[in-house]
Amino acid sequence: MLDFIKKLFKIIKNAILFPLIFKDFFNFKKINRNSRFSLKLRNIYPRPFEKTFSTHFDRHYVYHTAWAARVLKNLKPEKHIDISSSLYFSGIVSAFVPVDFYDFRPAELELSNFSSKQGNLLSLPFADNIIKSLSCMHVVEHVGLGRYGDKLDPDGDLKAIKELKRVLAVGGSLLFVVPMGKLKIMFNAHRVYSYEQVKEYFIDLTIREFAFIPEKEGQIIYNATPEIIGKEDYGCGCFWFTK
Repeated sequence: MLDFIKKLFKIIKNAILFPLIFKDFFNFKKINRNSRFSLKLRNIYPRPFEKTFSTHFDRHYVYHTAWAARVLKNLKPEKHIDISSSLYFSGIVSAFVPVDFYDFRPAELELSNFSSKQGNLLSLPFADNIIKSLSCMHVVEHVGLGRYGDKLDPDGDLKAIKELKRVLAVGGSLLFVVPMGKLKIMFNAHRVYSYEQVKEYFIDLTIREFAFIPEKEGQIIYNATPEIIGKEDYGCGCFWFTK
């Protein structure tokens, strides 16, 4: 029922806004007498939902990548290894630290200080205790749900976590991010964890910093309590672990 209401609302919104876009088009055409560009109706590309009072952004992906970049800026590693996190993060961070990005679907991205390589999170191509600076952010929650063509496995996330801990060097840093809030699986998209769960999964590592991103409003909350996290449906937990 909720999906139907959302679709109906979108149809109504389109019906209201699209005529306004065409009105703007013809008004612009009138005042655009000495045009420097071709302006034809067949090239119209309406964007009816972007006349907003504030700039929309994905809270999870803007805040968690900004958090991680700041941690790395302070750590100043000689090299950083990222496992399948946001390419925006790896691409930007490579401006100040060399980054090797691993995914079982390698990215065709070419930048200085950046290398894209093939790697499976369930069987990483590294020896034990070797990586000094490692990140895996907004990734593990998907493993085993089949979303990206991976094999269905209820414990896929735990196997991925085991691999991250295996390859992390003694004294090394791991930046780890997952959705947090009320425990659930949003099949086949992602899992949502509790703070206690993640802490237990990494009980053999030390939490150097914990930052929580509320789902709907507010800035990053450092050292958020389990009570605050438990009230969220889909917040975002950011952990800096050391081994």
